[in-house]
Amino acid sequence: MEYKEIGAVKLSALGIGTYGFGGGLTRDTSNDRRDIEALQYAIELGMTHIDTSEMYADGHSEELIGQAIRDFDRHSLFVATKVFQSGLTFNGVIEGCKQSLRRLGTDYVDLYLIHWPNLKIPLSETIQAMDELVRQGSARFIGVSNFSIKLLKQAQELSHHPILTDQVEYSLLVKNPESDLLPYCQKNDIFLTAYRPIGRGRIRAGVNQVLDDVAKEHNRTAVQVALNYLICQENVLVIPKAAQRHHLEENLGSMGWRLDQEDIRALQQAFQTTIAV
Repeated sequence: MEYKEIGAVKLSALGIGTYGFGGGLTRDTSNDRRDIEALQYAIELGMTHIDTSEMYADGHSEELIGQAIRDFDRHSLFVATKVFQSGLTFNGVIEGCKQSLRRLGTDYVDLYLIHWPNLKIPLSETIQAMDELVRQGSARFIGVSNFSIKLLKQAQELSHHPILTDQVEYSLLVKNPESDLLPYCQKNDIFLTAYRPIGRGRIRAGVNQVLDDVAKEHNRTAVQVALNYLICQENVLVIPKAAQRHHLEENLGSMGWRLDQEDIRALQQAFQTTIAV
């Protein structure tokens, strides 16, 4: 596994996203055993950065993670969860984190994020609560998700603690962060955590000839090239969702090698059109 560092924080560059584990937006227990085993296998492969949210499967995703991590050293894991935009009042954030900890079966989360901004609730109130979670030890670090540079800067100004990451959609199909957000994060010691890094499966062999050619040149799959393209970028972490062992193994194959600059330029040119976030 490869790691990236900002200050004293060292994270696996390849983590695992869990939207779809335990259901979509509602609870579904039909694949619980498969999901738990997938999470445990991911950890065994070195994907110790686990990302979830209170809204995933109405909290059941967090419950499955809690079951999956019981047999592992908690301090070797980096568990991140998020509070949804409807709960961003001071009391809502505090209570939301409390309930997430209960479902996760842990005394703290490594990272607590604002899932989406809510302009109807003052950001100052939300950040005050996030700071309080760090002070009381419920969260080691705080972050944001789906924040523009403007909102990210506001969060930084309001917070007494560093904003560790801005988690946004970023892939070869959605390269919007490259224009402004990624350079800002790189200059200001902030991780950019890429969700949907393979576009919910839309990035695969046969989608783009240049991608296929680069994959063939490096004896890799299109997915591995797409993930490596992101990991090549300074400060970028990726959290693809995978529930099958062979997909987890394929994702791991994006580690331990690097695209050269010629490959990166070719891919950038081949995927010039981006999809609005």
